[in-house]
Amino acid sequence: MVAKGSEKPEVKGEIEGMKIKWDDSNMKSSYANVCNVSSTREEVVMLFGMKQAWNRGQKEVTIQLTDRIVISPYAAKRLSMLLGGVVKEYESRFGTLNIDLPPTSGASGTAAPAPDKKN
Repeated sequence: MVAKGSEKPEVKGEIEGMKIKWDDSNMKSSYANVCNVSSTREEVVMLFGMKQAWNRGQKEVTIQLTDRIVISPYAAKRLSMLLGGVVKEYESRFGTLNIDLPPTSGASGTAAPAPDKKN
């Protein structure tokens, strides 16, 4: 955590001669151990949240959703490329990440199902 008044490094980037300055003065940090993604033609919606514990034999699990991020499909594709590069670098340094779940009765995948829409 950065204390007030401490020096922060200025993060800059450059795209085709344009200088980009990242302003993190209003940034907040969140932790999530569950993510679900859906999309329409115009947007990609990412839902982030927390699961407390999943026990074998449990019929229902509650996920506390904390953040919703909406981006364009173009930004989603760029994010996918960035995340792919980060994971590749991570695995080259620390070893392959195994995301396969151990077989359990009724398990159909590794992602949490989409939440029910309440309108």
